[in-house]
Amino acid sequence: MSIRLDDAMGVHMRALGLHMQRSEILAANLANEDTPGFQARDLDFAAEMRKQDSPPLFGQSSHAQLRYRVPAQPSQDGNTVELSVEQAAFAKSAADFQTSLTFLNIKFRGLKQAIEGR
Repeated sequence: MSIRLDDAMGVHMRALGLHMQRSEILAANLANEDTPGFQARDLDFAAEMRKQDSPPLFGQSSHAQLRYRVPAQPSQDGNTVELSVEQAAFAKSAADFQTSLTFLNIKFRGLKQAIEGR
């Protein structure tokens, strides 16, 4: 009997990919904190996970849809990056990434034990 790796790993493989993508977006926001006119973006993680549960419709892209952030205090130069908001989102994303990675390690350990017959 064969084991499909996607089924065995559950949602954590997809979650890791989204966490990595979100980290790149947030890092770009942080890097452009002083760039005039830069619009901070993010993705809705929960919505993207729900979207990945169903196959994309014909002609529909499987890329995550980015949304612009609305700042609490807009700057004079049009930049919408708020350092504290971006840092908090980046820290939460990193913690969520580590959590998914821990769950994957547990799944791999369980598969290894099943293969070894323990």
